[in-house]
Amino acid sequence: MKKKHPTPILGTVLRKIAPRIGAVVTMEPNWQIVGQIAFKNGRKCYFKYSTLDLNPMGASEIARDKDFSSFFIKKEGYPVVTGEAFYSDDWCRAIGSKRNIDMAYRYAQKLGWPVIVKPNSSSQGVGVTLIHNRVEFYQILRQIFRRDRVALVQRPVRGRDYRIVVLDDQIISAYERIPLSVVGNGRSTILALLKKKQHDFKVSSRDTRIKLTDPRMDLKLKHLGLSFQSVPKHDERIFLLDNANLSTGGDSIDVSDQVHPDFAKIAIQLTKDMGLRLSVVLI
Repeated sequence: MKKKHPTPILGTVLRKIAPRIGAVVTMEPNWQIVGQIAFKNGRKCYFKYSTLDLNPMGASEIARDKDFSSFFIKKEGYPVVTGEAFYSDDWCRAIGSKRNIDMAYRYAQKLGWPVIVKPNSSSQGVGVTLIHNRVEFYQILRQIFRRDRVALVQRPVRGRDYRIVVLDDQIISAYERIPLSVVGNGRSTILALLKKKQHDFKVSSRDTRIKLTDPRMDLKLKHLGLSFQSVPKHDERIFLLDNANLSTGGDSIDVSDQVHPDFAKIAIQLTKDMGLRLSVVLI
């Protein structure tokens, strides 16, 4: 039996927008992690995971690093989320820094609960967690430091989550992202509704796999006073995660024809200022 692997979000986005720019996207069928973009002028570009050869290497590396990209975005005069980077004990010793987990905790107290913590180098919402107290903070940050030597502690930003896809001077797609959620029918438990959602993904050929053992769901439900065995009311929406990544079960709504000209201008200029040709801008 052929083992299925989740398609990187870059491949999903590119296949969606390709017809709008007169391009054809071909994914390698067995692993679904690399692909080719063939433009109508005959030019071909390639990508692997989230690495695309349209963008210069230096700009791409900075864009993938949350801390570095935030520094340069702020330097260029754009608003950024309030937050700072902190380091694992091993990395603190290696670079002679005191910005360890204890300093991170003091910073979180300064910001005020809750705070968002996330790995600096991961993508697709991995490890992004809303934290409410000291016990959760140390538990989750130690988990992050097992996979990444740098973690970010940030003030949460409330509001709707939009992504604008930019290629050179053109907006080629825009979508709103909604975190993983279920809608009650008055009879089924949250766990049953989640399993049905996973089944619906499979039927629709969406390759997202909802990780039912994700500890962030337990934390989220705990702070809502619920559990996987709770039965939501009819039409009651329960959010299971605080990040809206499609790879963790979030949904998207196409809003390409609703982008305000001012936001379009900002997204295009930010892409240029960061030395990129193709980018996905959070608005």
